[in-house]
Amino acid sequence: MAMRQSDAEWRGDLKSGSGKMRLGSGAFEGSYSFPSRFENGQGTNPEELIAAAHAGCFSMALSAGLSQAGHTPTRVHTTARVHLEKAGAGFAISRIELECEAEIPGIDEAAFQEQANGAKANCPVSKALAGTQISLTARLL
Repeated sequence: MAMRQSDAEWRGDLKSGSGKMRLGSGAFEGSYSFPSRFENGQGTNPEELIAAAHAGCFSMALSAGLSQAGHTPTRVHTTARVHLEKAGAGFAISRIELECEAEIPGIDEAAFQEQANGAKANCPVSKALAGTQISLTARLL
């Protein structure tokens, strides 16, 4: 199976330093800093990248499950909100909220919710983040 990699470099101390993160594919490179991670400064942060990965993985997993069940989706849109909070002497990702809306012809609400919950439990990113509380709100359009 595939192996993926990305890299990051940080220069300086925590508060005044800065860094760059780069996807191995070259599709994204972004700067990050203390303000972009812990405040509302310019740049990206690890939590934003985790959110993008989780939203993308969940959307694909839901689409796969739906298609296997005979309901090819027209559209699956997912937003992931990753919460970074103070935890003891450091910080932790305390929870992730997945919010999904999907257009799927010919499916009923119960079958959709079953597929959405299955995708939440079984997408590889959810599995990797199993130590974090993950909630899901799924809406059929």
